[in-house]
Amino acid sequence: MLKLGRRLAGALVAAAAFAAPAYAQTTLKVALHSDLKIIDPIWTTALISTHHGNMVYDTLFAMDDKLQVKPQMVDKWEVSPDKLTWTFTLRDGLEWHNGKPVTAEDCVASIKRWGARDSMGQKLLSVTADLSAPDAKTIKMVLKQPYGLVLESLGKTSSNVPFMMPKEQASVDPNTQLTESIGSGPFMLKKDESKPGEKTVYLKNPKYKPRAEPASAMAGGKVAKVDRVEWIWIPDTQTQINALLNGEVDLVEIVPPDLLPLLAKDKNIKVLATNTWGRQYSMRFNVLTKPFDNAKVRQAVLVALSQKEFLDANSGNPDYYKECKSVFPCGSPLESTKGWEDKLTGNIAKAKEILASSGYDGTPAVLLHQTDTAGHNNLATVAKAQLEKIGLKIDLQPMDWQTLVSRRAKRDPLDKGGWSAYFTSWGSPDVLNPVSAAFVNASCDKATFGWSCDETLEKLRDAYAAETDPAKQKAIAEQVQLRLLEYPTFVPLGQFTTPTAVRSNLSGLITPTPALALWNVEKK
Repeated sequence: MLKLGRRLAGALVAAAAFAAPAYAQTTLKVALHSDLKIIDPIWTTALISTHHGNMVYDTLFAMDDKLQVKPQMVDKWEVSPDKLTWTFTLRDGLEWHNGKPVTAEDCVASIKRWGARDSMGQKLLSVTADLSAPDAKTIKMVLKQPYGLVLESLGKTSSNVPFMMPKEQASVDPNTQLTESIGSGPFMLKKDESKPGEKTVYLKNPKYKPRAEPASAMAGGKVAKVDRVEWIWIPDTQTQINALLNGEVDLVEIVPPDLLPLLAKDKNIKVLATNTWGRQYSMRFNVLTKPFDNAKVRQAVLVALSQKEFLDANSGNPDYYKECKSVFPCGSPLESTKGWEDKLTGNIAKAKEILASSGYDGTPAVLLHQTDTAGHNNLATVAKAQLEKIGLKIDLQPMDWQTLVSRRAKRDPLDKGGWSAYFTSWGSPDVLNPVSAAFVNASCDKATFGWSCDETLEKLRDAYAAETDPAKQKAIAEQVQLRLLEYPTFVPLGQFTTPTAVRSNLSGLITPTPALALWNVEKK
């Protein structure tokens, strides 16, 4: 009997040891601005896909909180005296989520795929004579001419981010979406537990070796301090806030200003702005379809629209927005209102004159209207009201953001699913200069959705990239602003930032960042 008792006790101890984890798993639950349906952050510039990219992928370089480029996957680099040959050495210990080592060959393929889609990447590759991997840890880039934005290109922090991925993924046609996410970053996608419309699940990468430096914006040590992250998709912002107040989620990415007083009453909630650099609202023209294939019609839009109405309707709180008639962000080195002083004023009479002189034939402009993204869901409706005042016919087509992301890639005629304009926003670091700003890119088929095509703009972008003197760079940027009045590619609709709310047991959320960074976040 005694022996039986000992055996039973031993079995119970063994079973308990087997069943109980060594520690309590920490799960971070967040409610973000959009559902995740597209997991390829090179194919699309959608911010939610960039957020996803930051979870699973890593980059060669990244920007810190002072917008300085710092090494990330790179250990060291050197430039030849003639500034034509750049050599990058990868740091030790880099491994893909599938267990294979990261190689320079993987990175070369990744740079090429990114460079086929991204505005800065296209310019960088256009001056690159050779890009190779002499050995497993060395990337060699030989330029045709000295180029002043090599590190700024490889270290850009927002869409499209030059994420590194295995060669097998990076060799996929950049115009074809990836269906797998194998990176080397701090988190791994748990695809079998993820379902669009419900949640996306990530697990801590136990083999990730962060840099030794402290985290700083998108640079430094990416230390995953939680075991599991769940992106819970909740379409309604009020429901998101209720879930936060009830402790069902730990973070709400975007809080509408009218709901801030509700959170202020709860001592368990903290509100902060993670992207203090701000974002720029934009209306993007499709120059392939009527009526915005006509530059004069687009010029009329520049005069008809009023920034303040967009900001009031979508941001809603003057503490979180400001009017800005600069193509490049207000507060940045290239800020200028030159040529734009009388634009974006809602001058209906003047806009009517310009539209009348354009030969506009009455074709309705198809505006894609996202209905499910907080802080953006009234952009198209405000534009419709303002543009109808000048005589433009508007066909407003509502849809969720992820549907819009797929729809905007279509070059079809209007009667076969095409479109005339859509609305979005860019992080200020995305649009700091003529080369990085995707909507300034006017390289025709290579340009982003909307396919602006203008030789003059492209020559100015090349001139900016080749210039190193800040004063001369600013002069070129002002020429770009003036050219955009003649050949509009988009409309800047003001700057804003958004409050993020977290439960008080969370710490370490990194600020400022152009995209959400969930490494360094600790949950107690």
